[in-house]
This record gives sequence, C-alpha cells and structure tokens, in this order.
Amino acid sequence: MTGAPAQAGPTADDPSAHPEPAQREPAQREPAPAGTAPASGDALAPAPEPAPESEPTPEPESEPALEPSAAPVSDRDRHFMRLAQAAAEEARAAGEVPVGAVLVRGDEVIARGFNHPIGTHDPSAHAEMAALRAGATALGNYRLPGCELYVTLEPCLMCAGAIMHARIARVVFGAHDPKTGACGSVVDAFANAQLNHHTSVSGGVLADECSAALRAFFAERRRASREARRARLAAGEHAAGANAESNGAPATNHGADQSDEAANDCSG
Repeated sequence: MTGAPAQAGPTADDPSAHPEPAQREPAQREPAPAGTAPASGDALAPAPEPAPESEPTPEPESEPALEPSAAPVSDRDRHFMRLAQAAAEEARAAGEVPVGAVLVRGDEVIARGFNHPIGTHDPSAHAEMAALRAGATALGNYRLPGCELYVTLEPCLMCAGAIMHARIARVVFGAHDPKTGACGSVVDAFANAQLNHHTSVSGGVLADECSAALRAFFAERRRASREARRARLAAGEHAAGANAESNGAPATNHGADQSDEAANDCSG
C-alpha cells in the first residue's frame, strides 16, 4: 500500500490526523467534477476525468448483430434451391407462373416439378404437388419420410396439407408469399401442435432471386396485356372506319385520334 508512510505519522490515535478519511474523501467527490472546474484548494481534483469510462456505451453498433437471427443459409440449401429455380424456368417458358420444386432424400434428387395449372387445366398442379406425385411414383410409396422439399415460393395451404400427408421432413422455400403463403406469411399450417406430423420449415433461401423471377414474369405479362389491348383497340377503330366509309360517310381520322388516346391511357 502506498499509504503506509502516511500511517507512520506521529499519532495514529490522534483525531486531528485522519489519513483514511482524507484518502477516501476524493473518491466520494470524484464524480462531481464531471465537466466543471475543480475547486482551487483541492489537490486531488485534477484527477483524470472518469467521464470517458461512462462514454463507451455506443451499444447501437452491436445491435445489427441481431439480424443474423435468420439462420445462415448452407451451401447445400443454395445448391438445391438453384435446382428448383431451374425447374421454375421451365414453368416460365411454358407461360406459367415461374415456381419450381425439387424433392431430395439425403443428397439425391428424387423428383422435380414446376407450376403448370393453366396448361393442364388442373388447379392442383402446383410445383410442390408435381414434385410430390413424381417422388411418390419413383419411390413406390405415398409416404415420403426423410425427404426434403425445396420450392422457390412459399407453399400455399393446399400444398402444405399434401406435404404433411406425405410426411415430408423439411420444407425449404425461397420467396415469401404475402397472399397465400401457409408457412407464416398468411397462416402457419406447420405450427399447429395438434397435427400428428410436424414438418420443419426454412424460408428465405435465395429469396431475392426467387422474388425477382416472379416480379419479372408478372411485369412482362402486364406489358404484353397492355400491348394486346392496344392492338385490339386499334383494330376495332380501323374496322369502324372501314364500315363508315362503305356506308358513304366521310372518311375522317377521328377514329385514329381516339385510338391514340386510348393507347396513351393504357400505357400509363
């Protein structure tokens, strides 16, 4: 202890010499000089400001570490989701909404499927349903325990029911579906504890890529729809003008003007 020399003074019992209170007093007054000038009579006042010790509370910088709560995506999941994306591309090429799925057991792809309800006139022909049907046929069993289903879009309620009946162990999806998603976006069919089978779900794998493919498809469909509407309007105006001329009415460009206006309205 550095205070030992002070204790060796003349009278340890003498109340006039109190080394201990004198040493503790600055410790009690230490917080007072947080930013104010210390009293001139205090020799201990010039102690280094402890304020910097209370400043190191910029904790907000560590808060972004909470974002990785969405479990990291494995290379394996990325690999099989890319195969599902390739299946979705087949749907797009056929004019269907681009959703694809692959059924996996271990590291082997058992089956694949893509969305095609329009071409088959089948409301149940979703990508998941196609993959489940093909997988059940390949394995000779309508139960598919131990299999994983990768799909580019969050399954709907119909597909969620089929997944549970097939005893799929795990579902991995790409884009969330805010309109019909049954893995938490609208309802969470797999979270019902009363069900006799529980499938684990991982969502958001390559979500940006899967969402971009869907957005691009619908943007192209809207553009094609506008162009078709514009062409029908132009054809209708042309036919009306031809009929008017054959009936002896004076030919005008009024129909063309209206067609242009309609086209401008549609393109907006």
